[in-house]
Amino acid sequence: MSKAPDHGPDHWPRRMVAATPLLPILIVCGLVLVDLAGGSGVTWVPLLATGPALAATTGGPRGVVCVGLLSAVLGVAVGVRGDAPDSDLAVALASLLVVTLACVVTSTLRIRRERVLAAVRSVAEAAQHALLQPIPATVGPFQVAVRYSAAAAEARIGGDLYALVSTPYGVRLIVGDVRGKGLPAVSTAALVVGVFREAAHDEPDLLDVVARIERSLARNLGSDDFVTAVVAGYPRDGQLEVVNCGHAPPLLVRDSVVVAVEPERPAPPLGLGSLSGETPTLHVLPFADGDQLLLYTDGVTEARNHDREFYPLAEGLARHTCDEPVDTVTALHGELQDHVGGRLHDDAALLLLRMPATAGAPATAEPSDAGRVQSCPS
Repeated sequence: MSKAPDHGPDHWPRRMVAATPLLPILIVCGLVLVDLAGGSGVTWVPLLATGPALAATTGGPRGVVCVGLLSAVLGVAVGVRGDAPDSDLAVALASLLVVTLACVVTSTLRIRRERVLAAVRSVAEAAQHALLQPIPATVGPFQVAVRYSAAAAEARIGGDLYALVSTPYGVRLIVGDVRGKGLPAVSTAALVVGVFREAAHDEPDLLDVVARIERSLARNLGSDDFVTAVVAGYPRDGQLEVVNCGHAPPLLVRDSVVVAVEPERPAPPLGLGSLSGETPTLHVLPFADGDQLLLYTDGVTEARNHDREFYPLAEGLARHTCDEPVDTVTALHGELQDHVGGRLHDDAALLLLRMPATAGAPATAEPSDAGRVQSCPS
C-alpha cells in the first residue's frame, strides 16, 4: 500500500527549506560576514537584496520568500549590532521588502513562462514525430541513417523534410527543402510528406508520385512558394530510380568514388511545374551491393565557415564513408558543425542509404583512392 502524503505540521517548513536555493543564501551570509569584519553598521543592509534577486532567477516564489526573510533577519541583526539609527534601518529593511516582493512576482511569471515553453516544446516534439517519423536502421534491403538539425535553437523541426517508406512497389523516399522558414515552411513540409506517403503506396510509377505532389502543392501554395526535392525508389533488385525536382544532386558512393547524380534534364521545383511547362524525368541508376547514396539539403552544402567557404560535402563523404551509415552520417554532421563553428544557420538534413555487401563480394578500394568527384553517367 502506498504511503499517504505527509500533511503534518512540519510538512510546510520542510518544503520551504527544500525550495530555498543555496547560492543566494551563501551570498547573503557572505555580505553579513563582510559587515561583521568591517563593523560598518547598516551600510551593507541594502546589498542583502542581492539574495532574493538572485533567487528569483533560479528558484520559485517559496525560495525567494525564504531568502528575503533570512536577509531581513540578518539585516536587523547587523543594524542592531552596529547601533544604526532606527530610521536608516527602517528604510533599508523597507527597500529589502519591496525588492523581495518584486522578486516573488518575477519568479512567478518566470515559472509560468517556463511551463508554457515546456508545453510548446512537447507539442514540437509530437509534431516532429508526426512529420519526421523516426527511420529504422534497416528498411527493406537497405541500411539507413538520418541526421537532421533545425537552424532555430529551440526548434525540433523546420523547412527541410524527409520520409522513407516501404511500399508494394519497393522502398521509396523523399528529401526536400521548402522555400522560406518558420511555421509556413513547416506547414508546407507537412503537406509534402503527407502526400508523398499516400502517393508512394498508391502509385505504381514514381513519376506519378511526383505528379501527385505537384498537383497538391499547386492547389495549396502561393505563386512564389515552392519545394525542391529528390524522390527516389527501388522497384527491383539492382536498380534505383531518381527524380530530381530542382534539388541538389545526390551523391553516389561506389568503390570509394564519390559521384554526383545529376539529372538528365533539369526540372523545376515542386509547385512551379505549371509555370515552367517542364516535367521531371526519371533517372535509373544501377545500385549494387556496397553502393551508397547520400541525399541532403542545401543547409549542408551552403554552410560557410569564418572565411565564407562552403562545406565540401563530397570530400567529407569520401573521407568518412564506411560500412556503417550511422557512423558516416554522424562524422559528416560533426565535421559540418566544426566547419561553421558549432551553430548552423539553416536547416540541414542528411539521409544515407547503403546496400549491404553480400558474402564473398569484392572489397572496396582503400580510402586513399577516394575523393574523385564526377557527374554520374546517364
